[in-house]
Amino acid sequence: MSTLLAKAKLKPEFEDFFENIARKVFRSTHDNESAVVRYEYFRGTDERTYYVLLSFENFDGFMTHQVADYHHNVDFMDCFEEFRLEWLDPVNGASPLVESETEGTVDPSHDDLWNNYVKNHSETPPKWWLSLRSRNS
Repeated sequence: MSTLLAKAKLKPEFEDFFENIARKVFRSTHDNESAVVRYEYFRGTDERTYYVLLSFENFDGFMTHQVADYHHNVDFMDCFEEFRLEWLDPVNGASPLVESETEGTVDPSHDDLWNNYVKNHSETPPKWWLSLRSRNS
């Protein structure tokens, strides 16, 4: 499974624009992707702040989402004043989700777009996760 949390602070007056895009991408994701487990948008407490919880059955499912036309070719970036995408690792016994797979493999059978997303989004799991995973499995 691959689980992430995106945090975005929007430029002033982009809230309606962003929420309309979010609804479209939400619907398309859930209608077209078999590996999606969670894909949800939330408003944060701070003004113009939004969160997206993403969880896919595996890293390739996440990559399928990233390269999908309805995700890759939208004007999200025009909205952002700040953006951060962070890997999450569910706590065993305190979440129905399972450990995050945070690394993919560049594969010549995929196109450059896919492989660039793999390179840009792969991260080695933090060491502190690994010690807790082994104690709590």
